[in-house]
Amino acid sequence: MLIRLMAILAAACVAAGAARAQSPDTILLNGKIVTLAGISLRNGILKVSHFLNLGLLEGVGFGDDLVLRGSRERLTPVLTTALAAAFALLPLLAGAEAAGKEILHPVAVVVFGGLISATLLDTFLTPLLFRRFGGKPLARLMAVQTRAAQETAM
Repeated sequence: MLIRLMAILAAACVAAGAARAQSPDTILLNGKIVTLAGISLRNGILKVSHFLNLGLLEGVGFGDDLVLRGSRERLTPVLTTALAAAFALLPLLAGAEAAGKEILHPVAVVVFGGLISATLLDTFLTPLLFRRFGGKPLARLMAVQTRAAQETAM
């Protein structure tokens, strides 16, 4: 649920950016929205997975320590992905009046804005939502893991 919400919010940010920039609705823009949703999903899945691994494998108790540690440890990969994509967009962002950039420049502006918003959402909103809603699922997974360990010990 948490990951789906992040993908929807990231796609909404891109769509809002497209409307604000008055970008033409093209197949290229739709493909970039899917790409951004994929990046956002991957970042969110990896962050939540890391939170779960900290709780299940490293024994970190659910709470602020788990969320803060997991967020700090996933911050560098998330920022690296965002910066790499942003640097790749720089040639399209510069020189909007150049020939051949009539369609690519508005799309690059929208994607760049969506990338920033998706990164900010992942950095701040995912940990807050996991802190609010992740306790019960983590407790269930820990119970399943404990039962499985007891059954294999018998």
